[in-house]
Amino acid sequence: MIDVRAFTVGPVQENCYFVRRPGAASAVIVDPGDEAPRLLNALRELGIESVEAILLTHCHFDHVGAVKPIHDATGAPVWCPELETEVLANINAHILPGFGPFEDYEADHAVAGGETLELAGLTFDVRFTPGHSPGHVTYSVRNEQALLSGDVLFRGSVGRTDLAGGDWPTLLASIEALIDEFPGATRVYPGHMGATTLADERSTNSFLRELAQHS
Repeated sequence: MIDVRAFTVGPVQENCYFVRRPGAASAVIVDPGDEAPRLLNALRELGIESVEAILLTHCHFDHVGAVKPIHDATGAPVWCPELETEVLANINAHILPGFGPFEDYEADHAVAGGETLELAGLTFDVRFTPGHSPGHVTYSVRNEQALLSGDVLFRGSVGRTDLAGGDWPTLLASIEALIDEFPGATRVYPGHMGATTLADERSTNSFLRELAQHS
């Protein structure tokens, strides 16, 4: 089993994750949305000495607000969805009124889906899962039945599609692809709310009734 620690941060209550092998001194951070001092303190408290990467599922402000300060403190390179690197580099042009300001960051690497990343002793497979945002990706931890799903799928809900670049049929297709590819027991670590499994969402999530009708 991998060690996945969730930290709910910022005014939108976004989930940032630390992912590592149990007891390992190196880790990967997924979607550091806000509260950089708190996250950096948590690294120290957990005995995490190095951050090998910052992985972004997408670049909405609530998922990337702490990228620059976390990078500056740890030196960790940033993997960003290819279609959203410009958003990360100009983040304050893409925030909702009343939030921010945040620091821009030029991504070190871009992912489009299909990549395999070897980081912190773990293998992350990148899946392209648009619909909530144009370039959204999901990170699967190989052999661990774990998905870092960002804002694609939540416990009892799904990502909103009323923001720029959102599209309901595209989001539904992305969720269906995940359900088809991965076992039902796969644990889903979403960008908001608590963890769940693909099987639970397939059977109980009212937003996925269209999928049930097509099965």
